[in-house]
Amino acid sequence: MKYLLLTLISAMLLSVSWPTYGIPFFIFTALVPLLMMEHGVSKFSDYKRKSWMVFGLSYLCFVIWNVVTTGWLYGSKNPDGSHSMMAVLFPVLVNSFLYSLVFQCYHWYKNAQGTYWGLAFFAAIWMCFEKFHLNWELTWPWLNLGNVFSDYPKVIQWYDTLGATGGSFWILLINILIFYTIRIWEAGRKRKSLIINASLVTVLIGLPMIISIIKYNQFEEKPIGEVNVLLLQPDLNPYGEKYSKDSITILKELLTLAESNSKGKIDYYIAPETAIPGRGSISETAFEKSELLNSVKDFLSKHPQSVFATGISSHQYFFNKEKLPKDAYQINDRVWVESYNSAVQIIPNQKVEVYHKGKLVPGVEIFPYMNVLKPLLGDAMINLGGTVASLGTDKERVAFKNPFNKGKLAPIICYESIYGEFTTEYVKKGANFLTIMTNDSWWGVTEGHRQLLSYAKLRAIETRREIARSANSGISAHINAKGEILEDTFYGDQTALFAKINLYEGKTFYVRSGDLLSRISMFALGFLLFYFLIKWFQNKIQKKKN
Repeated sequence: MKYLLLTLISAMLLSVSWPTYGIPFFIFTALVPLLMMEHGVSKFSDYKRKSWMVFGLSYLCFVIWNVVTTGWLYGSKNPDGSHSMMAVLFPVLVNSFLYSLVFQCYHWYKNAQGTYWGLAFFAAIWMCFEKFHLNWELTWPWLNLGNVFSDYPKVIQWYDTLGATGGSFWILLINILIFYTIRIWEAGRKRKSLIINASLVTVLIGLPMIISIIKYNQFEEKPIGEVNVLLLQPDLNPYGEKYSKDSITILKELLTLAESNSKGKIDYYIAPETAIPGRGSISETAFEKSELLNSVKDFLSKHPQSVFATGISSHQYFFNKEKLPKDAYQINDRVWVESYNSAVQIIPNQKVEVYHKGKLVPGVEIFPYMNVLKPLLGDAMINLGGTVASLGTDKERVAFKNPFNKGKLAPIICYESIYGEFTTEYVKKGANFLTIMTNDSWWGVTEGHRQLLSYAKLRAIETRREIARSANSGISAHINAKGEILEDTFYGDQTALFAKINLYEGKTFYVRSGDLLSRISMFALGFLLFYFLIKWFQNKIQKKKN
């Protein structure tokens, strides 16, 4: 019961720390009970299968954490309108298993090498796992520890140096030090050691926050310009209305929304992810002939020197089997097609610029490891009213230049906004403000859309760029370079939001270096594994000699 209670306390602390309803400061102790459980089971219990006990209890902890923080995934629906259990069960169970596997590796290494080396291994392998979770095809970094302070931007202004992954390391380090302090006290009951370690923990928690508040109050970056942006929020039901309404009607309603809210000069009209068309998609070889896109150009002709950026569904046809992109699929004997979740910038008398979403939602926009899994699973992808085949992606980010002013727009599409180092690639391409075109309507009125909005604040701090966020049903928002929401909308409103966006140049240390602590952790993990192997070989040789 003692070990179960410790497990449940960790699960509770992890859960109540999470945005957008929690108090993140609990995260500094959230892993301590779990570490105490592992130590107790390993050193003081009579269980015959201690590793299984550690794995089972840690899995219980991580399942509870995942359910409480991402259970909103149940709000997604199947095409028939029923809720999709697979949409929540698969991410929760698999993600919990991966976290438990990381913890199990720590348990094995600690038992082999001792507590001190084991704790160093714990920090290194957790950091490496988070980095891995940012990059593989089943990517799901929603619960990376550094995300936890997204609703408290004043205390994480130093993320412009080390990013959200730096936040993960900070949290891990403090949890490890608190656990170590408890162990030292239990072992020796020495007050001096307790005071020293407790003081160190206090400094490590407080110093980054003090630095952050100073950076917040002294933020003096001068913008190179300003643009007027109108964020459109059409509130189009993604399950029924989008696919039953005529595409021309959908676009007409979007442009009517834009026109009715155009007061004064508008430099950018920003519409959400896949705002057009309705059913189907637009051929990229016929952009200049598209009735829908030309209707947007006609609208812009009434608003001189305005630019329209929007999310669209698009595709390209291919007729040569030898030159097919990897995600193209065959539609008849001679024709293949690759589909995209795209962003376009539309300007009258200019060629339409396009960017294809680079980070896809596993199981919805991408069939993970298709060559391996498709022969086993067939087309068993989670169908949320979207694609049942992998979409194509762009290998590089882009920045859409505005010919009428200094604006250079980063066309970030929905899920991409979770990824810190990935987002810096837009800035490296010259983007001086970020747009997020998103559709958070799949999950209804849940924490899902609130958390995704909250994570966008991290990207603003990391890059020191203002964000114009256009969401289909909300929340659309203007976020400044300090990660504060200056204006926003209500979820479920059909509306538009006007924002004056400051344009910033320069690159933060995080933009230049990316997830530096994650890469250092990879080297540390390699060293620790190498050290273990050396010790293992030495012990083996010594036994033979004896």
